[in-house]
Amino acid sequence: MKNVAKLTELRKLMMSMERSLGLETLSPVERDIYYAANELSEEGEYIRTVGLIEHTLLESVSRPTFFRALKSLVQKGYLSQCDSANRGRYVVNAPRT
Repeated sequence: MKNVAKLTELRKLMMSMERSLGLETLSPVERDIYYAANELSEEGEYIRTVGLIEHTLLESVSRPTFFRALKSLVQKGYLSQCDSANRGRYVVNAPRT
């Protein structure tokens, strides 16, 4: 049971951090896409849809759900389509707190 208690504490900490960043209003899939996008953006200037789809956090998400959540993140301003590249490339924006 100690492992479950540790997971509980981690979950509470994560919820608190999400709340402080204003991410609690996002759906679980939107949050996972945003987390994956942030991780991938560390590697370069923009992220590609293909990289997001293949990310470990999004393995179990269906394509239609993925693209609905991606569109929602763009509409909410968490991601922006890259102006200097073809479709399928995004820039990560800081969360609005």
